[in-house]
Amino acid sequence: MDFLGTNLDKLFGSTDNSNPLMWMVWILPIFVFMLYGQRIQLYVTSSEINKGLEKLKMYRDDTRKELIAYVKNNTKSTADPTALLDKYFEYFTIMPADMDPNGIVPKIKHIMRTREDSTRAQVKTLSPNLSHVEASQIINILEAVTTLHMLYKMVRHFFLTAKKQNNFPLILPLQMMMPFIMEEAEALKVAVSAFKQGQPIGDGIGPMVVGKMMLGTEKKSVALETVQSEKEFEGRKLYLLKAEGPAATVGRPADTLEKTISENKPDIIVMVDAALKLEGEDTGSIAQGFGAAIGGVGTERFQIEEIATKHNIPIYAIVVKQSIKEAITLMKKEIADSSEKVSSQVYDIIRENTKQGQCALVIGVGNTLGVSQ
Repeated sequence: MDFLGTNLDKLFGSTDNSNPLMWMVWILPIFVFMLYGQRIQLYVTSSEINKGLEKLKMYRDDTRKELIAYVKNNTKSTADPTALLDKYFEYFTIMPADMDPNGIVPKIKHIMRTREDSTRAQVKTLSPNLSHVEASQIINILEAVTTLHMLYKMVRHFFLTAKKQNNFPLILPLQMMMPFIMEEAEALKVAVSAFKQGQPIGDGIGPMVVGKMMLGTEKKSVALETVQSEKEFEGRKLYLLKAEGPAATVGRPADTLEKTISENKPDIIVMVDAALKLEGEDTGSIAQGFGAAIGGVGTERFQIEEIATKHNIPIYAIVVKQSIKEAITLMKKEIADSSEKVSSQVYDIIRENTKQGQCALVIGVGNTLGVSQ
């Protein structure tokens, strides 16, 4: 301590608090931080967000170039598709008024179906020789690039607004959300390569399980991009349902359920899907539960729940855990290896909850890219 005091005396002349130089060294920074601390934090935080914003812009531009190159190479069209694709990136969807929520689901379903049908029709105009599988891949890549475009625009909006107003509280929520936004953006960027290759993605585990169960059965188209088959299992009749692969589509399982029930009511419904894992959970781990395991905006789930409730049909669910990145990129070995165990659990649920002579409907939910039946 004597050594420290001696050196401070040499540096400042005295360690006495009455020394003006000591006051400036210890007290002045406190006043500076009190007066300008928020602005300093704004500059530091802005620098971090700006780096993320630049990455988002790079991801958006890179995936846009990949999409345009993929369309040019696969459509063999003489016309430049750039203008048409750029116009699509700015498309938006207005959700129906929800002041009176009664009957809002059919309205949302109508709007979303209109968007899907319009997108499908526009993509097919790119080339008359475009196959169904190639068109579905382009649609999925379009969705990925459009989502990246919207993420970039929204982050840029909040960032520039906060900077313009020197508003630190406004930028704090954005700073907290940036790691989650960047995780999704990185997943979408990698997903574009997966869609171009036409290989199964993590979200395809549900269709993969049901597709294997369909082997050796006669498949028939029952709804748009949706196939179904029948088989016997220990004296029970099974209806197997999935999106029509290997195109990149999720099909319309709810519409098919309505048709199936009108012909032959199943005693139980078993749904197999991918689910986002929590941090610390293992990729490919399996969980069982109850209810309609299906994502999206909620219209398909509502329709399935409505039909099942009306006819008093219990719904069982099996999910395979994975991260958002694993769900939309090339399927990992851990996820693919879980398919046999999932199939075994599906059969166990059928044994435990039905009797001989009864029937069950098994739905493989998810994007069936690269997964045939």
